[in-house]
Amino acid sequence: MEILLYTALFSPLVGSLFAALFGASPKTLITGIVTSALLGVSLIASTILLVHVITTGQFVQVELMTWMATGDLYIPFGFIVDQISVTMMMVVTLVSTVVHVYAIGYMDHDKGFNRFFSWLSAFVFSMMILVMSDNFAGLFIGWEGVGLCSWGLIGFWYHKESATWAANEAFIMNRIADLGMLIGIFLVYWNTGTLQYHEAFAVMPDLDNATLTWMGIFLFIGAMGKSAQFPLHTWLADAMEGPTPVSALIHAATMVTAGVYLVVRSNELYTLIPNVGLFIASLGAFVAIFAASMALVNRDIKRVIAYSTLSQLGYMFAAAGLGAYWVALFHLMAHAFFKALLFLGGGNVMHAMNSELDPFKMGGLGKTMKGTMILMTLASVALAGIFPLAGFFSKDLILEVAFVDHHFIIYGVLLLTAGLTAFYSFRIIALIFHGEDRHTSLGFHPHEAYKFMLIAMTPLLILAIIAGSFKSTYFEYVTMLLPGTEYHVHSAATYWIMTIGTQLFVILSIAFAYKKYMCKDIKVPDGTSAMENSFKYKLLINQYYIPHFYNEYLVKSYRALSTIFWKQVDQKIIDASVDGIANIFYKTGKNTRTMQSGNLSTMLKWMVAGTVVLLSLAVVFGLAVRHSDEIKTILSGLGV
Repeated sequence: MEILLYTALFSPLVGSLFAALFGASPKTLITGIVTSALLGVSLIASTILLVHVITTGQFVQVELMTWMATGDLYIPFGFIVDQISVTMMMVVTLVSTVVHVYAIGYMDHDKGFNRFFSWLSAFVFSMMILVMSDNFAGLFIGWEGVGLCSWGLIGFWYHKESATWAANEAFIMNRIADLGMLIGIFLVYWNTGTLQYHEAFAVMPDLDNATLTWMGIFLFIGAMGKSAQFPLHTWLADAMEGPTPVSALIHAATMVTAGVYLVVRSNELYTLIPNVGLFIASLGAFVAIFAASMALVNRDIKRVIAYSTLSQLGYMFAAAGLGAYWVALFHLMAHAFFKALLFLGGGNVMHAMNSELDPFKMGGLGKTMKGTMILMTLASVALAGIFPLAGFFSKDLILEVAFVDHHFIIYGVLLLTAGLTAFYSFRIIALIFHGEDRHTSLGFHPHEAYKFMLIAMTPLLILAIIAGSFKSTYFEYVTMLLPGTEYHVHSAATYWIMTIGTQLFVILSIAFAYKKYMCKDIKVPDGTSAMENSFKYKLLINQYYIPHFYNEYLVKSYRALSTIFWKQVDQKIIDASVDGIANIFYKTGKNTRTMQSGNLSTMLKWMVAGTVVLLSLAVVFGLAVRHSDEIKTILSGLGV
């Protein structure tokens, strides 16, 4: 099994290095094929490991080598395949394989084709390190690797200023959060004496509550940055500047799910501090409805789906914060399938419309893009949580958790979010694929994506439909490691009222979206309508003015402070000191270089001067030695 573990882990790295060999070369199709094939190998190895974990109930743990060993500190490059990590491995490798195959068609005409696949595979490798490490230090290596690769992929089209700005925003905001995570990791080591998961968690019950609380808070700050939780959320929507396959990978299977994984992996810590867990759940519920509200009016397909991801991450944190860690992980898995499908479908539409992302400029695309329409519609049904697709089982389970635990405010917020999710999801479906043709008059001539791209998306569709049916099997094997609490409404009548009521609410939201956005008089908004000039619309379309607040009161203030330090401290003090020392040596050298001029008369003069100085020093030294006793007496008399 060790060979399979290493195969699953290092196959993406081999693919990344292979593609990097052709990084500066024109498009080489073999890079896309090889990297995709190696991701497939990683998927197969992960699948065999999954079967092993399910059938035997045993985990696989290996130590590749020693990383740090000094004093009592011992950190190995160790990896573990258990019920938690193997779930993430399956999600990461499956979605990544599909995205790699899809990207062969999507990036077909891009001059950075080879470079793209090198970055993409490195991104997957970093995520695999993150989820497979058996200690916090290894997790942090993968954590930072994911951050670096996301910077390269979000800013892949670096000739666009908006892309480089978005990449820098994501990188910097995550570094802010990572400082908190580092403090959390230091607290873990300081108080437990180890960074190995099982050893650290075994010691934690003996620690005082205040220490555990700070430990949990700082670790969660890191999770907030990576999973884009408020107030560190603004980078997520801006990250849509990257190629669509990147968006699909970041939002479905990698980067943003890392924060949820960290909380689930640290469940033994958060179980000891339920107050922190309740805060996490409350923040998750707030983020769920906060992001959903912004998706209601947005006019960018990819941003709407990005806000949807942010909202669903809120659901996951709500479940994890309430102690339902296996439920959070189950929704993470189900969400990965239909969210990746939505992003890739959005990529098809974007390609067909020459990079246009405004759904109001589309309409009637279902006539020419039937395959994409079916895929995106079913993915939206799953996202809305309609029976019997995967989203129904995972999302309704989170609602049950909140209800059973008597957190009725969280339950109400998440229920309202479910209706908003259904509305905004089918708002873009109606605007893109149904209604009147609005794109032809604007000069667009859409076409369907390559057939192999649609075929590559099919596994995601199948899983988005059937993944929920695996809930019982999943519960049995994952609760060998996670708390095995089952969440059931005690009254059967109450359960059916809740379930049917939720389904009716969601279906009515979908019907309202179709009624509102399939009418014949839909026009491209130009800023003159009453709705666009309303306070509510402006508040939502400007993201509650939070990015504006950050720019005006944080970015500009920081820039002004940096300018002061640059001009007054850096230039006038630091640079002046360094330059002053350099000038002293330069002038000294300039004034004394005549010693080596090669002129015999000048060199004789310096020789005589040197002899005089040496003789003078010899005389002074000799006198000092001869009269040393008298000198000591004089100095002692002076009190020296």
